[in-house]
Amino acid sequence: MSMSVQFFGATGEVTGSMHLLRTDTHTVLLECGLIQGSHDDEARNREPFPFDISKIDAVVLSHAHIDHSGRIPLLVKRGYRGPVYVQEATKALCTIMLPDSGHLNERDAESENRRRGRNKQSPIQPLYTLDDAEQCLDQFEGIAYAEATTIVPGLSVTFHDAGHILGAAIVELHCTGDDGPLRLVFSGDLGYRDAPVMNQPTKIPQADAVILESTYGDRLHRPFADTLEELGEVFESARAAQGNILIPAFTVGRTQDLLYLMAENFERWNLDRWQVFLDSPMAIEATAAYSQYRELYGVELFDPASGRPRLANLVVSRTPEDSMRINEIESGAIIIAGSGMCSGGRIQHHLKNNVWRPECHLVIVGFQAYGTLGRRLVEGAETVKLFGDEYRVRIQIHTIGGLSAHGDQQDLVTWYSAFQNRPPVYLVHGEPAAQQALAQRLHDDLDAPVTIAKRGQTVRIERHAH
Repeated sequence: MSMSVQFFGATGEVTGSMHLLRTDTHTVLLECGLIQGSHDDEARNREPFPFDISKIDAVVLSHAHIDHSGRIPLLVKRGYRGPVYVQEATKALCTIMLPDSGHLNERDAESENRRRGRNKQSPIQPLYTLDDAEQCLDQFEGIAYAEATTIVPGLSVTFHDAGHILGAAIVELHCTGDDGPLRLVFSGDLGYRDAPVMNQPTKIPQADAVILESTYGDRLHRPFADTLEELGEVFESARAAQGNILIPAFTVGRTQDLLYLMAENFERWNLDRWQVFLDSPMAIEATAAYSQYRELYGVELFDPASGRPRLANLVVSRTPEDSMRINEIESGAIIIAGSGMCSGGRIQHHLKNNVWRPECHLVIVGFQAYGTLGRRLVEGAETVKLFGDEYRVRIQIHTIGGLSAHGDQQDLVTWYSAFQNRPPVYLVHGEPAAQQALAQRLHDDLDAPVTIAKRGQTVRIERHAH
């Protein structure tokens, strides 16, 4: 039996992950992610899928982040009725994240239709609704790590811990052929070697081909000790200036890392002087999922007696009223809120109240995609528009690269180096500069046969003994 893969998403960019795997008899969709970024980028989500949905026999998903999972409700809305295979904890997280995405789509459509109404334009429908997202979850099937599962005749999947977020998986696809098996390994998103909560990514010794993410393929994260020192300095200088600290954090992964690190460094960072607000209903639910699947990581994130996060002065802000009360605080608040790229959510309300205040600090702890508000702030925008009003950017901005949930160039090279037979490697999920730098490093250091995947490109998986 032959096997090929065609690349459709996250080629030359870091969102919209989507690849098509074909055998002689079946077709499997690997990832079905939402395109995120500018208005024009996100408009691409409405385009027809670049394949016949009726030919898809199964979907395999590496993890719950919306840039990997966020178009599954749309796929189902447009006719897909088959299974979606995920790691067990990913299923739990998607139960939280996909309905939230549907709700945001409804809200965005309402906002756009008000604008269209003023301009006498016809209204649009949401990309998909909360109900669409909830219905698609019936098709999810959870699989434990290291458990080979046949998904279509002749093709099995095994998930391995990717160390990225809870339930994140390296996807190993095993195709049975007449002259022996073929093995394709997809990295998904790989974790950082110093990740505070998650385990190290699993090393795999053999493959016939590898699909590798390249988000940070052109950079090295700072040593983790320096990251901890830098965070402590931010807390100290913000306290001395009598300002607030805003942390736009991805609700899954980064938020839990921050809660753990604040508990571990409570005295060192003098956090007793602060109130820490977790201002994201979805992050609160995701943190509960981390509690449910404690066996998947190796640290004590929760108090064994109460089941709450160990951070003593944590205030959980569930309701909009809870969130609005935070805006009355001028000093002494650390506000962890979504979205992680400042492209929506409660963080925008906190920016409205603090971005013009030079005594306040904005701490960026994750990748900011091109076209997002977070990216514009990191790149030094002098003004930003929030809720129709223009604000001068005077807040102090810190980019803490060492808290990334993505491995850096060294992590990616180290992970690939475990393949003893040096299989062909195809780079996805990275901007062009990052991909070119990683390709050069893989070639120079490991003599890897490396290709930067292009949209629409099809490659045949051949047996690779080396």
